[in-house]
Amino acid sequence: MENPLEGLEPQGRIPRIGDPAPNFEAESTFGNIQLADFRGSWVVFFSHPADFTPVCTTEFLAFARRHPDFRKSNTELLGLSIDSIFAHLSWVRNIEEKFGCRIPFPVVADIDRRVALCYGMIMPGESKTETARCVFIIDPNAVIRALIYYPMTTGRNVDEILRLVTALQTSDAHMVATPANWQPGDPVIVPPPRTQEAAAERLLENYDCKDWYFCQKKL
Repeated sequence: MENPLEGLEPQGRIPRIGDPAPNFEAESTFGNIQLADFRGSWVVFFSHPADFTPVCTTEFLAFARRHPDFRKSNTELLGLSIDSIFAHLSWVRNIEEKFGCRIPFPVVADIDRRVALCYGMIMPGESKTETARCVFIIDPNAVIRALIYYPMTTGRNVDEILRLVTALQTSDAHMVATPANWQPGDPVIVPPPRTQEAAAERLLENYDCKDWYFCQKKL
């Protein structure tokens, strides 16, 4: 079998936007999985520092509660930390028992740090033994489209992660950009023209234009 991690830098260079997402095979709370299993769907692949920690618990609760909304957007959630499968299973069972919330997505066990290193999830300046709060947005073609990194002290905004996925999907579907603080239903940005002729024509089109380079429209 071809090694899915062959050729990856052992020190964990952070993959860049536009890079192919490194494939991997690993044990998870849903059994053995590969990233390739999710091809055709968007994936929010996120790491957390450790099981049985309070900030991580709040994040897992938040992801679980928005899981149906991610699913409606053809998006799968996938968690990871440098913990054993037994720690993962014990923790997700504890969350269900203590908080009444089932964790409906797989959590990868990465005790040997193989996956964390190939995704650059370890920030040695913060911790050499735990993964940072990393988020990789991966599109249906297994291309990395966005990255977000949070320090260990700060829980993620799951609503913002869902908004980001929706914005990327909107841009792909309509060949537009999204402005600051955009929410679904808001006007979108029409890409600016690249020739003098197109700039002149832009002002005659049925857009809401402040000037030739700044035009918006409703979808």
